[in-house]
Amino acid sequence: MPPTLALFLTIGFAAFLFRRDFRETRHVTGALWIPVLWVLLIGSRPVSQWLNIFGLTAASSTTDEGTPIDAFIYFTLIVSGCYILNRRQVNFAEFFRNNGWLIAFLLYCFLAVLWSDVPFTAFKRWIKILGHPVMVLVLFTEPDPAEALKRLIQRSAYILVPFSILVIKYYDSIGRHYDDFTGLASNRGLNYNKNGLGAVCMVLGYFFFWQLLQIWRHRWDKAWRNELFLTGGFLFLIGYLLRKAHSMTPTLSLLIGIFVLVVLKLRFVNKRVIGLYIALAVATLVVAELGFGIFEWVIDLTGHASTIEGRENLWGELLAFHTNPIFGVGFESFWSGDRLRQLWEAHMWHPTEAHNGYLETYLNLGWVGLLMLAGLLIATYCKIRLELVGNFEWGRFRLGFLIAVIAHNWTEATFKGLSLIWFMFYVIAIDYGRIHFEPVEEDSAAVDSEEAREFVYVNE
Repeated sequence: MPPTLALFLTIGFAAFLFRRDFRETRHVTGALWIPVLWVLLIGSRPVSQWLNIFGLTAASSTTDEGTPIDAFIYFTLIVSGCYILNRRQVNFAEFFRNNGWLIAFLLYCFLAVLWSDVPFTAFKRWIKILGHPVMVLVLFTEPDPAEALKRLIQRSAYILVPFSILVIKYYDSIGRHYDDFTGLASNRGLNYNKNGLGAVCMVLGYFFFWQLLQIWRHRWDKAWRNELFLTGGFLFLIGYLLRKAHSMTPTLSLLIGIFVLVVLKLRFVNKRVIGLYIALAVATLVVAELGFGIFEWVIDLTGHASTIEGRENLWGELLAFHTNPIFGVGFESFWSGDRLRQLWEAHMWHPTEAHNGYLETYLNLGWVGLLMLAGLLIATYCKIRLELVGNFEWGRFRLGFLIAVIAHNWTEATFKGLSLIWFMFYVIAIDYGRIHFEPVEEDSAAVDSEEAREFVYVNE
């Protein structure tokens, strides 16, 4: 098929999906497009890179500073989100009260800017991560947060999935990357590398599988059939992209999340003692690793032994650097200056992360930051444990994704920056108001109410 024809067919497919979305959208406002744009950017590439691809010269970027146009775009989205929250009269006292560990972690990250080698760059990066909670609050203050989350993920998928397939198959200068030293190709789609594409597939695949489990609870009619085809079709396309990305960490993490979703629904699983199940699972994995080396067996089975060996060597080098073990080198500041230069001279593949979220946190924030991250993860789990009893579907979604994120950060560093996985962690970690994700019968008379279509919604 000629690339131009494939492009027009993909655009037509996306237009059909968006037309369907606009016709069926209920109880979400125009403000939802702000988080959608945020997800599309962090799930693909910065605006400056897209401008360069299409022949529009953008300001040159550096690893430390980025580009002014990207900073302007992110800042504009954050300010727009804050404007919406101000119009909606968000109760920040309630937000702070319900998310103490998250606020404490963000405040410590801000303090860590003070001892950074590059304090102004670190401060700009801290401002960027504030976009995650701002976008989540915009999402959760929609008239129907459950519907808003569904539309956020689906609208993002309508762009990220089909166009990633398009550029991989027909525009390889965009969708594929060729190693400068080996010449080997890797598929990256709309993202900047194959691991980023894998992370996008992990997030989208997890959501669509969770949605598939809920669809079976609806009555069997035409709407049910259409939703089933849409969800199943996107799961197939996401599976295709995961195979093309050949990124095992997101794939295994996605399977772990799906396993949790399925097991939690089994009748014999007591949701009130879920902590005991998790403790037993962790103990079993520890015994299996100590006794049989199960981790090495899994790596050999997936054919990524050389990749893991390279990452283990990198971990040893990173730990050998002279850093402050208590407070770290400063918020997201390790990969800069002489340290970055030294590591790039030693490694042809020019690493920009530790490929381990816990080690990355230690290098930047020290033991204090690592313990605060652990506290944030435990606090999130405690919220989820209560949710499993009162709002099972949402609690199930949160727990499965939390475990998937914890697993994913063993060989990737996504507890930082503008990572789509980090953004989704904020979605499951933040509590604001009561969010009901249980399927309910809807009143058809309220479908097109004008109040649901206003740009600004006041959350009382």
